[in-house]
Amino acid sequence: MKLPVYLDNNATTPCDPRVVEVMLPYFTEMFGNAASRSHSLGWAAEAAVDHAREQVAMLIGASPGEIIFTSGATESVNLALKGVYEMYAGKGNHIITTAIEHKAVLDTCKHLEKRGAQVTYLPVNNEGLPDLRELEAAITPQTILVAMMYANNEIGVLNPVPEIGAIAKKHNIIFMSDATQAAGKIPIDVIRDGIDLLALSAHKMYGPKGVGALYVRRKSPRVKLTAQMDGGGHEKGMRSGTLNVPGIAALGKACELCLQEMDADAKRLSVMRNRLEAALLQLEQSYVNGSTLHRLPHTTNLSFKYIEGETLLMGFNKTIALSSGSACTSASMEPSYVLKALGLGDDLAHASLRFGLGRFTTDEQIDFAIRTVTDTVNKLRAESPLWELFKDGTEMDTLSWAHQQNATGKQ
Repeated sequence: MKLPVYLDNNATTPCDPRVVEVMLPYFTEMFGNAASRSHSLGWAAEAAVDHAREQVAMLIGASPGEIIFTSGATESVNLALKGVYEMYAGKGNHIITTAIEHKAVLDTCKHLEKRGAQVTYLPVNNEGLPDLRELEAAITPQTILVAMMYANNEIGVLNPVPEIGAIAKKHNIIFMSDATQAAGKIPIDVIRDGIDLLALSAHKMYGPKGVGALYVRRKSPRVKLTAQMDGGGHEKGMRSGTLNVPGIAALGKACELCLQEMDADAKRLSVMRNRLEAALLQLEQSYVNGSTLHRLPHTTNLSFKYIEGETLLMGFNKTIALSSGSACTSASMEPSYVLKALGLGDDLAHASLRFGLGRFTTDEQIDFAIRTVTDTVNKLRAESPLWELFKDGTEMDTLSWAHQQNATGKQ
């Protein structure tokens, strides 16, 4: 078995060899610019882009003409949020989102607040789910956009998207969903779900990094966006710039494969995930974070009390590839804002690991992960003064997180 065992598929996925195979010719033999209309190399590139547009649209139940290619989900989110804010400024300036969105949404909202936007950040309950009555109560005549993710990147919890879409439609408000983690993993239908704008990224579904898409609804309602990049008027004027043909062809193939294999992958991975989770919950003082009923089939987020998550990761960083939160924020030593929003204290938020299984995860790897994590947790606890205090019956809730850090020698 090759090490490290990769269980960080929420951060990125390996490229499927079938995707790479489709991508390669557009670097060498068919290297034309998709905007070159005067020769066969340009026509071949344009045909590849058109085919990919169809493949992406099929995955989410959209029409090909509603797919705009971008450099990834972060750009898609920026185009959606800023594009709506500018285009519909005459109607209002209020955006509703949640406290546990990806930083691409939260930081863009913070940016828009500096430009005059009013943003409501809805809380979530201890399972990571918003209260839809609070959503409806937050709507004002100035509300122009509801932005809620399809599935959370850290805990895998699924939002009640069709219900959110129905509320937005009832009030004639645009609904944008960041579906980066959900696309290709579970069935999505933008018509059924009432989604007007949807962001996705190739590298979360076994495609390459640096390419993604934004779905923009064309009817009932027709959504308009103000472009955030100006130039040659590519992508219906919404996103100028020479198209990344190899990446786009790869994204299309990745979407096609996900559509074909999604159901089988979900069944297989949920069994493996549940086995991993059940085994690790045998450890004392271990907990699942977020809803276990409404979540992605391949994700679990677990906390192991009285161990610092980064220390735990270092215990097996050469043998298992995992993260203690979002890949975009894991360089920070702050506890996960997602877990804090669920009501976790600093001790549990700091002691969490996110397990993201994927298409290439094997039963042998799960067995190895169970053994390695169990052994590492037990070893670190055996060396921990905190664990000793807990086992001696000390009332641990009276110890602050700062005192707990000092007890383990961490500053």
